[in-house]
Amino acid sequence: MRKVSRINDNWRFLRADMSVENAMQYASRGEQVTLPHTWNAVDGQDGGNDYYRGRCWYVRKLGAEETADVKAGRKLFLEFAGAAHSCEVFLNGKKLAAHEGGYSAFRTELTGYLRTGGDAENVLAVAVDNRENDRVYPQKADFTFYGGLYREVRLISVPEEHFELMKDGTPGIKVTPSVDLEKRLAEVKVETWQNAARVRFTLKGEDADGKPILLTQETASENGKACAGFTIENVRLWNGTADPYLYTAKASLESGDEVSTRFGCRVFACDPEKGFFLNGRSYPLRGVSRHQDLKGKGNALSIEDHQADMAIVRELGANTLRLAHYQHAQEFYDLCDENGIVVWAEIPYITMHMTDGRENTLTQMRELITQCYNHPSIAVWGLSNEITAASAVNEDLLENHRQLNELCHQMDKTRLTTMANVFMLETDSPILEIPDINSYNLYFGWYLGELSQTDEFFDEYHAKYPERVIGFSEYGADANPAFHSSRPEKGDYSEEYQALYHEHMLKMIEERPYLWATHVWNLFDFAADGRDEGGKHGENQKGLVTFDRKLKKDAFYLYKAAWNKEEAFVHLCGSRYAKRAEAETEVKVYSNQSEVSLYVDGRLIGTQEGRTVFTFRIPLSGTHQVKAVSGGAADEMTLIRVDEPEESYIFNKAAASVANWFDAEENDPSCFSVQDTLGEIRQHPQAGAIVNAMMEKGAAERGDVAAAVKDNPALQRMMGRMTMLSLLKQSGADEESIRQLNRILQGIKK
Repeated sequence: MRKVSRINDNWRFLRADMSVENAMQYASRGEQVTLPHTWNAVDGQDGGNDYYRGRCWYVRKLGAEETADVKAGRKLFLEFAGAAHSCEVFLNGKKLAAHEGGYSAFRTELTGYLRTGGDAENVLAVAVDNRENDRVYPQKADFTFYGGLYREVRLISVPEEHFELMKDGTPGIKVTPSVDLEKRLAEVKVETWQNAARVRFTLKGEDADGKPILLTQETASENGKACAGFTIENVRLWNGTADPYLYTAKASLESGDEVSTRFGCRVFACDPEKGFFLNGRSYPLRGVSRHQDLKGKGNALSIEDHQADMAIVRELGANTLRLAHYQHAQEFYDLCDENGIVVWAEIPYITMHMTDGRENTLTQMRELITQCYNHPSIAVWGLSNEITAASAVNEDLLENHRQLNELCHQMDKTRLTTMANVFMLETDSPILEIPDINSYNLYFGWYLGELSQTDEFFDEYHAKYPERVIGFSEYGADANPAFHSSRPEKGDYSEEYQALYHEHMLKMIEERPYLWATHVWNLFDFAADGRDEGGKHGENQKGLVTFDRKLKKDAFYLYKAAWNKEEAFVHLCGSRYAKRAEAETEVKVYSNQSEVSLYVDGRLIGTQEGRTVFTFRIPLSGTHQVKAVSGGAADEMTLIRVDEPEESYIFNKAAASVANWFDAEENDPSCFSVQDTLGEIRQHPQAGAIVNAMMEKGAAERGDVAAAVKDNPALQRMMGRMTMLSLLKQSGADEESIRQLNRILQGIKK
């Protein structure tokens, strides 16, 4: 039989680049660590864009008991579930394997290289490298590239005759169900690869009426491959969150080696007018994106961390996840299978195309599909994300995408391909014609422009390309739960503006059923060490939940109200905005109930009927207890009237007064001012040089990606139409800086 054992303990970590001979000397000394482990858990999250990117070593002795099976004629393999981002594996100083790609599993065989005589000692030395290079993705992206052995390492012992273990990290078994919805029947093809003559296949589960199913078949192996076909009548479907039913397929050899996998029988389809379909019925995909890191732990997550994340997804009521921007842990895909979450899976071909990186994109896609093919939750393979943000759409980039698209269809004829396109990409770009379906990342109302431009974008796109399937792959606004405002506006990082932003987007989405999938960016705040904004260092704060998962922002409850139909609840927004300097204030309630009552100091203020968002106005005169009630659901908070606005609630205190003061300023219209558009100012050499220098500084504070994409022509055209004042306010520039720039511009004749 197959034996799998974890070897996560007793590793020695060396944060230094050295020869393998020197590294092996630390097998019994140095820093002892337990896997999963990353060396960037702290410095990758604290800002400054200075986290350690280098070549480090993990060294471990293999005990005699761990290698004993080799003496009995068995084969021993070493499996790495994730080594970021490039890895070399040495045994007793001999190089056995190299792997480039930090998110997929790979294996190497130890048999034949192990010392087995007497008290022979075997030393594993693993070099892991997250340095910048020009061939391994990702290299430019708005997240931290953690280094380390951040997933488990395992030993796999198998008999001489065994299922394939090496090729692209394969699970050794592949299951392809084909469902006839009218006949309620599934034809299931099971394939394996092995060095044995015959394979016994078993399929187990139950039908739609709960009747047990046990099907078996024995098949000869030809050229190292075996295939079996099964028919499941009255099939029980994998039916999303309502009933994510899973069957089990198992293959076994006479030697005792076995492989098994769970799978689901379902039908995915997309319609350009009606959106996504699951098993023949309309099933709008509405959900969020997820990064795989956690405050204080980086990407070195435990199974308990993954389970906690899934619990939050289920509380939100999302039915889809975009697992960005790379292959996630198999344990998390398993959780998606079990919970009925429809998944967009992708590779980290992101932001900046690299001429020398084509082979790496193809390798990472092969590994993603090979390792994840059996997961019924996965609906689409993502070719790339915002790849034109810092790269021109040239023939090399297009050919890379054509090859990826062709590879996906060669390996998997059951799923569609897609892309997440940056908001500046022109809708007539030839790259949009490559994948089966598309989505756009749009940030109107946050980085640039107004909220309504999102509505206009999709309306224009759908009218111009009615035959295309289009989705909304990213949208969001940063919010620090410490900041609040009764007059929220973009760029203030307040919890209130984030909520307003998502209220608009939720309504926009609900009015456009043709959007095949929508994904909030992001479910959780995450590390982007190059960022320094919104009162936080090294974090992207667009999450609906804080980085440590301890606090759900108000916007989280907006989507819970819209999507979670299982748990009756009401949520009072603004509970962290307790001190308010106004005689009358707005109280907003999110609820999935149709009627909400509001009480202040025990007195009924009013009852409203509606959906999702309920808004009340109440007077403030002192300290008040506010309570929202709907049936058995309730929520309470305290509001306090204060004389002056609470300064700790304001992100940029100086800029808060900028709102109207330029209306009263008398500027010389023959000279430039901050009320002119960026495009107009840039046409003048002197004025343009001044504002360009200021814009460079602002881009740097938003991280590597902002600096990399700042010269994108489409982005520059969009920014050119905005006034300098609007851009500065949105970037968080203080009042004195804006006034100073205005004084300088007033000294330059048009």
